[in-house]
Amino acid sequence: MFLAATAAVVVLAVAAGGAVYLRLSGNINTFDGKGLSHHRPQETPGDAQNILLIGSDSRSGNNAKLGGGKDPVGRSDTTILLHVYADHRHAVGVSIPRDSLVDIPPCLLPDGTWSQTRTNAMFNSAFTLGSTADGNPACTQNTVEALTGLRVDHTVVVNFAGFAAMTEAVGGVPVCLPKDIHQKDLNPNRLTQGDLVYRKGEQKVSGKAALDYVRLRHGIGDGSDIGRTKRQQAFISSLIGQVKKEGFSPTTLLPLANAATKSLTVDPGLGSAGKLLSFAMSLKDIDLADIQFLTVPWKYSGARVALVHPDVDNLWTTLKEDRTLDGKPTGQHTKKKAGPAPTASTVSGAGITVSVYNGTTTRGLAARAANLLRARQFTVSGTATASTQNRTTTVIEYGTGLKTQAQTLAALFPHAQLQPIPGNQINLITGQDYANTPTTTSPPAVPAELPSTVAAQARPANRSICSDLSYG
Repeated sequence: MFLAATAAVVVLAVAAGGAVYLRLSGNINTFDGKGLSHHRPQETPGDAQNILLIGSDSRSGNNAKLGGGKDPVGRSDTTILLHVYADHRHAVGVSIPRDSLVDIPPCLLPDGTWSQTRTNAMFNSAFTLGSTADGNPACTQNTVEALTGLRVDHTVVVNFAGFAAMTEAVGGVPVCLPKDIHQKDLNPNRLTQGDLVYRKGEQKVSGKAALDYVRLRHGIGDGSDIGRTKRQQAFISSLIGQVKKEGFSPTTLLPLANAATKSLTVDPGLGSAGKLLSFAMSLKDIDLADIQFLTVPWKYSGARVALVHPDVDNLWTTLKEDRTLDGKPTGQHTKKKAGPAPTASTVSGAGITVSVYNGTTTRGLAARAANLLRARQFTVSGTATASTQNRTTTVIEYGTGLKTQAQTLAALFPHAQLQPIPGNQINLITGQDYANTPTTTSPPAVPAELPSTVAAQARPANRSICSDLSYG
């Protein structure tokens, strides 16, 4: 949840000296990548990145002193999907309410078995699947990828204790409240109002007071998790601003880097200070005005939250195509010379030759895929049965120098896996995932633009800390 600020401070590790650098690496925990789904979306094109940020509210260890309660099972209190645009000068963080009703795909359990798909389940139940103190970040990642169609490049989990330590390391974070808050607002089970905890207006909070602020739900607006999400977005923006304000001196940032790395559980791709450093450097040029936060389009469904279609689908498509929320592409700033990646609605295969193989027992599947490719101007060199016919996932094999062409082809097969091979050919080996899709050779419909009402709800990170702090 707080990686946008946390990752930036790890830059100082290089200047801090080898011993500190190694110490920071030793602080970082990683989760097992074996739990990631075998049916993932295609790789994020170009230099864009999708980072899943999870705030864990486990009461295990030192977290129990801060969060109250005794349940040691790791739970996801907050989840944000951060899309970093290909120009690395813009970013959008999309909050997914914990009460959202979603489908949870199969996930790896502690005993080594995989769960069954769960339909219409609460989103945060993915993180608790398996009932361990560390939670199940791989399951949450699988759920987000299935929900959005976006490939998550990195996942980061921050716990209670780490969050509190980070806010202390920066000397507190400026926040604002629309009214006085008393003890009963933090604990609605109290019989009396209790002492004043926060006064109305602007103030600085750190440690447990900062944690209570981001977890505060009652006493403001309609007391919902949606309102709390708005305050968390404002807090993250203020935290990023505070880090930038303090500057990048070792005196200021060494304690923050130490607190941050101690609090993180990350995917194997970020499992060292060096890897975090590389990622941090990719974010350092994003200004506050170019970081936006919004909550996924939603509506109440009884006591839960339902996602609003097609608005939510258009939001995921907007990010997949690397368009800003107002519909503008950022491709002119993309570092890679290849330019913006093709999408299913724009792909043209002119000049690309593909051999098509049927990797299933479904008759006529290679011919079906070949017809689709020809309709999109690809040259099909031939169709045949693959050497094995038990493939569940479509595979695109590409030779040296043909990755860009393979990515163009992959735009028509959203779940395909790209695999480099020797030689100079491209092979499409269809899997059962393609056999299960509706038969069509017509171009997919161009997705609608993200409604302006959704884009208008986005909160720039440089917005006043006293605005838009509740719902209802």
